Amino acid sequence: MEKLKLKLKEQLIEALNLEDILPEDIDSTQPLFGEGLGLDSIDALELIVVLEKKYGIKFADRSESRAAFASIDKMAEYVAANRKK
Repeated sequence: MEKLKLKLKEQLIEALNLEDILPEDIDSTQPLFGEGLGLDSIDALELIVVLEKKYGIKFADRSESRAAFASIDKMAEYVAANRKK
């Protein structure tokens, strides 16, 4: 699971062009949106594209994606349970 979390952090940094942030700078438990990492709705769309391309994940509805993007920990759990690739 730790390898997956690191990979997700790397993919998040690359997809969102977070040039000044390293994977180790991202706390796996901190919120990705709002007060945590400070991502916004455009960033969420980018993350959805990454998960579709890299892991074959399709989100059924908005609440499902919101829960999956709560933190890196939650995203890793969701990917591990739902990945197609």
